[in-house]
Amino acid sequence: MLSAVLHAQRRSLTGAPLAVASFIGVSKPSSKSQFQIRAKHSQPPHPESIKTSLFFTIQDQVGALDDVLSHIRALKISLSRIESRPSKKTGAYDFYIDFEAKSKPQVDQVTEKFRSFVEDVKVITGYDSTENGSLTASVPWFPRKIADIDTFVDHTITYGAELDADHPGFKDDEYRQRRAEIAEIARKYRHGQVCPRVEYTPSEIKTWGTVFNKLVKLYETNACKEHRFVFPLLIQNCGFSETNIPQIADVSKFVKECTGWTVRPTAGLLSSRDFFNAFAFRVFHSTQYIRHHSEPLYTPEPDVCHEILGHVALYCDPDFADFAQELGLASLGCSDADLEKLSRIYWYTIEFGLLKEGDELKAYGAGLLSSFGELEYCISSPEPKRLPFDPEVCANTPFPITHYQEVYYVVDSFKDMKERVKTYFDSFERPFQVRYNAYTEQIEVLDDKDKILKYAIPSREIWHVYRMPWTKYLPKSSKPETETEQELFSPSHNNKNRFKSASYLTKNF
Repeated sequence: MLSAVLHAQRRSLTGAPLAVASFIGVSKPSSKSQFQIRAKHSQPPHPESIKTSLFFTIQDQVGALDDVLSHIRALKISLSRIESRPSKKTGAYDFYIDFEAKSKPQVDQVTEKFRSFVEDVKVITGYDSTENGSLTASVPWFPRKIADIDTFVDHTITYGAELDADHPGFKDDEYRQRRAEIAEIARKYRHGQVCPRVEYTPSEIKTWGTVFNKLVKLYETNACKEHRFVFPLLIQNCGFSETNIPQIADVSKFVKECTGWTVRPTAGLLSSRDFFNAFAFRVFHSTQYIRHHSEPLYTPEPDVCHEILGHVALYCDPDFADFAQELGLASLGCSDADLEKLSRIYWYTIEFGLLKEGDELKAYGAGLLSSFGELEYCISSPEPKRLPFDPEVCANTPFPITHYQEVYYVVDSFKDMKERVKTYFDSFERPFQVRYNAYTEQIEVLDDKDKILKYAIPSREIWHVYRMPWTKYLPKSSKPETETEQELFSPSHNNKNRFKSASYLTKNF
């Protein structure tokens, strides 16, 4: 649901994490401005424990695992997961364990204890004090399997029935109860299950129809060609129509067949970190409840109209889908400061971006495609600035949440936009890099030279294993040594030479 429009949220404290959430839909006139976008300030819940993942290696010998497990029991920590895989070291196995610590000192205590009886202990996520003490980094926990996204269910910032006093449905008990019912359906959903269906009422379908008819008329002239190409397919395959609210199950199946993305129901607003982390797995969280029938052309929060009409079509476009996943991969374990930069890029692209088509400008942002007022304003009004897309500029430009945008950023293509953000995200401070394995639907943490070299092959999936400015974080023994390795790991290593070096590596390493 944060999926809706990052439209929402921003904490005023410098460096604090965004509680992003979209909320605008079709806008409502205001006494202050003819168009007004409403946004809710929300903060992610304060975790009561620290999710932590440890990596270590043990020798393959009788009783080795039992010995490790006995130490774990003595430490009185509760494991949520333990995984093993053959190590590159002869006669050894690599292990990953996840546990929840009560405090940062406990993480340090557990880590030091592990170093006394196993090899190569590394804190992949959670709080980490490095071995030499020269660098102390706090790395937020992030999911490594797509099923880990299930943990977000209990972290929703607001629940479906929780409404602000100025919400059109605040005093409508029947509406609040209905929202609670729909939210509960989403709350029970888990990865791998059949996506739950909602039987919408005639009143809800009528509200949807009003919004649908108003927006569809503008798509032909104001929406980008990628949206115009996909939308008829959604009508044909997913039941998009004035008299039917599409089911997430049908929409998700269609999107997955197009680009591998899936749409998942959510019971309420997610924190920006959880929302973007799901992007790494090509998962988009969507609400299923709808705005109040008394004001069908206005919503102060993301609803099914915004999610389905504003967002879905573009996730069916391969280049846009790749771009969106880059935001997710960059969010994994990033700092709060970098997360805020990423959130602003999201705002000015996925929510309010414009695309150049010949001599014309077209809308591709969901905040525009779900707001008939701003969909016209962004294209035809002389008031806002329209600037070329620059991720660094976007990342450092605060966005307004009480009125239409004062500036829109224009991209030449989704593919170009993706390449620009990939380069920009190299500047994020993170002591590792990540790769998404589409076959296993898992995140692979690349935190040493061997893992980087393993994926140094010409493949569309693994562009992000190159250009590694974070090699300064690697142990001395893992840093590039040969001239070829230094070339591969150099931040200036360009696309033209990547495959040449990769070819050399596959033959010589």
